Amino acid sequence: METIIASTDTIRLNFLMALLRDAGLNPVMLDQNIAAIEGNIGMFPRRIAVATDDARRARQILREAGEA
Repeated sequence: METIIASTDTIRLNFLMALLRDAGLNPVMLDQNIAAIEGNIGMFPRRIAVATDDARRARQILREAGEA
């Protein structure tokens, strides 16, 4: 797995997850548990990761969407 983006903006992260899924990738949201522990105040960024083989394509998708 390779992290392709990290953010504290949950709305943006959910959008990016949907964007990557629509492109046929299987993204994973990391650090959700620490966010729950901190009370979802947005202090700790969550990360989106994809399979290492898909990382290049995922970054290209994010660039094309203006999100990289």
